[in-house]
Amino acid sequence: MYGLQVQASEPIPGLISALATSPADVQISFGVLPEWLTNDAAPGMPPWYVSADSTASNIPILRIWALKEQGFHRLLYADNTEFVVDATGSRVWCRWPESLSLADTATYLLGPVMGFILLLRGITCLHASAVAVGDRAIAIVGPAEAGKSTTAAAFARLGYAILSDDVVTLDERDGAFFVHPAYARIRLWPESVEALYGSADALPRLTPTWDKRYLDLTEDGYRFQCDPLPLAAIYVLGERASDPAAPRIEGVHGRDGLVTLVANTYATRLMNTVMRAREFDVLGHVIARVPLRRVFPHTEPARVAQLCEAIIEDFQALTSFRGG
Repeated sequence: MYGLQVQASEPIPGLISALATSPADVQISFGVLPEWLTNDAAPGMPPWYVSADSTASNIPILRIWALKEQGFHRLLYADNTEFVVDATGSRVWCRWPESLSLADTATYLLGPVMGFILLLRGITCLHASAVAVGDRAIAIVGPAEAGKSTTAAAFARLGYAILSDDVVTLDERDGAFFVHPAYARIRLWPESVEALYGSADALPRLTPTWDKRYLDLTEDGYRFQCDPLPLAAIYVLGERASDPAAPRIEGVHGRDGLVTLVANTYATRLMNTVMRAREFDVLGHVIARVPLRRVFPHTEPARVAQLCEAIIEDFQALTSFRGG
């Protein structure tokens, strides 16, 4: 996933198993933490990071400690699911309360934890979904609840292959930025499932303890893009409009483009100064090479297929103008 070969002590829900062709990039141990780590909930020092969002009991959704002596990070979620990640993003340990399951833990692992691991490994990512259009990828960018996953699912229903649902890698190689496949699922809130399929129960729950659903891209009628593709355009979901012209699309240029991408990088609050400097350098190159477009969807959810068609029409015009 995300261009990394992962070896885990148990099968990970949502991932496709494969024979190892080389040593694993990331090793994951489920159900345990490192022996040297104290069993206390907090490692005896102030957290390096505390999320702004909290539970109804005023417990931060996520706290992270930097264990400087060992060069590790410890991530503790409000439900007491814990992860320990080494300094290079190569070893991961995790455990969870008896009331939860591996499927619950995978919801953290496949998104925010892997986003943090990619940061440690020097790969900048966008908070986005990615769709294969021919032999290239387009990214659908936007903040939480902007409609990225819903748009990706609508593209999937139209027959397009999907690379990623939430985290889009910007892996620079030979003058291009490659998007690596993530995992063969799209996660959707019940409201989105109902808008797309007519009923929230049309898709299964991710876990019994969570109301979010998932679209399995390995099922008949859907496609998962298993190979990386060069990123050819970025579409930023903007404010929804009710006027007849929506959905409409316009270009984003210069400083506005850089600010827009900075605001939509993944795990941006977890970056240190070195990561932040690397991010600005990468995004500067992206702006110079990849067209950035702002999309104004219609307020009516039923028009999401029309949104996809508008994006494809715009992308085809872009590629024609740029010589393919």
